[in-house]
Amino acid sequence: MILRRFFDEKLAQASYLVACEHSRLALVVDPNRNVAQYIEAAAKDNFRIVAVTETHIHADFVSGSRELAMRTAAQLYLSDAGTADWKYAFASESGAEMLTDGSHFMVGDVRIDAIHTPGHTPEHLTFLVTDTAGASEPMGALTGDFIFVGDVGRPDLLERAAGFEGTMEAGGRQLFDSLRSFRTYPDYLQIWPGHGPGSACGKALGAMPQSTLGYEKLFNWALAEPDETSFVERVLAGQPEPPAYFARMKKLNRDGPPTEPPEVPDEAGAAEILAAIEGGARVVDTRPAAEYAARHIGGTINIPRNKSFLNWAGSLLDYDGDTWFIAASSESARREIAADLSLIGFDRIRGVAPAEQVDELAKSGARLRGTSQATIGEVSGRDDATILDVRGRGEFEEGHIPGALNIPLGELERRINEVPAGRVAVHCQGGGRSAIAASILQSHGRDEIANMSGGFSDWEKSGNPVARGNGDRG
Repeated sequence: MILRRFFDEKLAQASYLVACEHSRLALVVDPNRNVAQYIEAAAKDNFRIVAVTETHIHADFVSGSRELAMRTAAQLYLSDAGTADWKYAFASESGAEMLTDGSHFMVGDVRIDAIHTPGHTPEHLTFLVTDTAGASEPMGALTGDFIFVGDVGRPDLLERAAGFEGTMEAGGRQLFDSLRSFRTYPDYLQIWPGHGPGSACGKALGAMPQSTLGYEKLFNWALAEPDETSFVERVLAGQPEPPAYFARMKKLNRDGPPTEPPEVPDEAGAAEILAAIEGGARVVDTRPAAEYAARHIGGTINIPRNKSFLNWAGSLLDYDGDTWFIAASSESARREIAADLSLIGFDRIRGVAPAEQVDELAKSGARLRGTSQATIGEVSGRDDATILDVRGRGEFEEGHIPGALNIPLGELERRINEVPAGRVAVHCQGGGRSAIAASILQSHGRDEIANMSGGFSDWEKSGNPVARGNGDRG
């Protein structure tokens, strides 16, 4: 048996190719929309993809299972273990074979057993992998969003992201039962999870790419918690606010993800960008935060194209409205932006303007602006400014600057009127989210905005007072 792991840092998401060395047949598990990577990897090693599956209906990215199965003429396998609301609507037309607890299929000499592990989602499956050429027991488990390294999948997304009221506590109890049942497998069983650190599908995911069940029994809090009530309280407490696009992804992946690759957007000129800004359209500058803070076009917002780009793009952009982008001046950059955003189902890209046009835009009448930076000392030494904390609620409750107003970044756009007039010092934990927040405030005409460099992390290290609990949370 051969195992290949694909990890997308922008999604903090792992997918896998499992192949039989003898037959050269392969299975792909939890593919994202960049299906070319799996096809190319299989061709390079002379494997033929004959099976495609996924552990559950994903909320954080567009599934590539349907497209990959179509492009490779592979058999699609989907879960049939969920409730009525979470059945795959496209399963029949795609010729999918449906799996429930105890189902299995072969990929050459490799046996795949489906185990129903609900909790994160009602239909979630874990796949046990056995290399029957030399073993009769499973070597490892592809756990998807069930068990991570050091954590488990959150059971609250159906309620907090998709709006299904009253499901998160029930999901927590299901997750507890799934974990107790899974503990009975041998300690040597390898754990191959679907996400790593940076994913919003859990609270504190470890950075190691894999683990073993025995290790997780010792050091993963969720497998060590013996009491169901305590487990449910702990697994639901402090979960980060789910990005706004999660609900859309959940329904898209259930009802039928796209099967065509994204189109490359056109290059936009200075006049088009200026007209878009004047018309109230969203224009996103993807340059690094420091470059944007030094000089940018008024009316734009800054979402740097780094590892957090997709998370904040999905949280802040209007999926039903056209968006313009400012980025590097090349066709490859335009292609990459379209490919990145397609991973979260965003395709309303009207055009991409070269970053070099910032100066040209200024000559055309656009207003050049900068973003002030405030030190910890400057913020602590004055009381005539609102301190806006754009971290999540859980982070705020664990510790915050006394008197700060908490509006999580993903909610800032719709709650902009709650930010008092006058001077505002905005901060997060380390400066990344607050830079985006400052750009949003400025795009709404707020001039007296400063980004507190260093964030709350430096505030604590400096020995300044820290408040706990809800405080002045918005």
